Amino acid sequence: MWIEHDLADLKLSQPTGVTIGAFDGVHLGHQALIRRMVDGARAKQAVPIVITFDPLPGQVLQPDSYKLLSTLDERLMHFEALGVEGTIVLPFDDVLREMPAESFVQALVNQVRLGDLWVGPDFRLGRRQEGNVDYLRRAGRRLGYSVDVFDDIVRWRDAPVSSSRIRTALTQGDIGEANGCLGYAFQLCGEIVHGYKRGRAMGFPTANLAVVAARLLPVNGVYICRAHLASGTYVALTNIGTRPTFDNGKRTVEAYLLDFSRNIYEERMQLVFLERLRPEWRFDSIDDLVRQMREDEAMARRRLRDGVSLLTQPACPGGHLQNDPKLAGKL
Repeated sequence: MWIEHDLADLKLSQPTGVTIGAFDGVHLGHQALIRRMVDGARAKQAVPIVITFDPLPGQVLQPDSYKLLSTLDERLMHFEALGVEGTIVLPFDDVLREMPAESFVQALVNQVRLGDLWVGPDFRLGRRQEGNVDYLRRAGRRLGYSVDVFDDIVRWRDAPVSSSRIRTALTQGDIGEANGCLGYAFQLCGEIVHGYKRGRAMGFPTANLAVVAARLLPVNGVYICRAHLASGTYVALTNIGTRPTFDNGKRTVEAYLLDFSRNIYEERMQLVFLERLRPEWRFDSIDDLVRQMREDEAMARRRLRDGVSLLTQPACPGGHLQNDPKLAGKL
């Protein structure tokens, strides 16, 4: 999949099918729209393209509260797995916000040979959100493209899927709900950095994951995860929280990899969240904390014995791309 960051740098010779959006999380609803666009484009021998943003509109318009469900790299990986052949990543800045809908659509026609535009029924683009579906259809008749409205309501457990539903689930620790709406397991990626080494002193060495500040973290607690490294895949007990037994410090993500002892500082790791075991607790003593950590490990192993498929559950739409070591540097 090719990636471009400026419409002006493009001059495609083949007609395209295009969908536009933030697609934060690339959940089941996003996947359905993108698949429909891809299928429609291929049926017309056109190139399926996604136009997305970095930063996202939510990051610009709600800078103090908006947290990402997925990073740009993760979104790009999902797009490719869904069959997208090209992605245009535009900055959501003042220039784009003030661009008239006519100018934006004309650029799509001129630069990417827009043939079919796939949008949701409430889609809008351009200055003051003037480019609604009716406007886009009128412009399409004049400029030579068609507008396809994807108005299916994608549901999981009899309720519509939405980014807000996933965010609520994660802030409540309901990993099953979040993963069900995503259509894959929620994940955090980053570099392994040095911590205080308290876990090692207690017999539970942890890998401290450096997660970008803009990323949404699940509510504090202990989780069963799948940990992907370039060397392989492992079961991990992951604690998200402030270490209340010690210092109530800054929130961290610390993963204890079962049956693993290698030094992995500065390597990239992806944590795929499968289940929340318990909240984060404050213990009266280190001994009490160690006893609970042993119980957590025993519970994780029981879940494995009970048939929880921790090592094979797909982590993205379309397959097990994160298991490919060639992708480790891209996560």
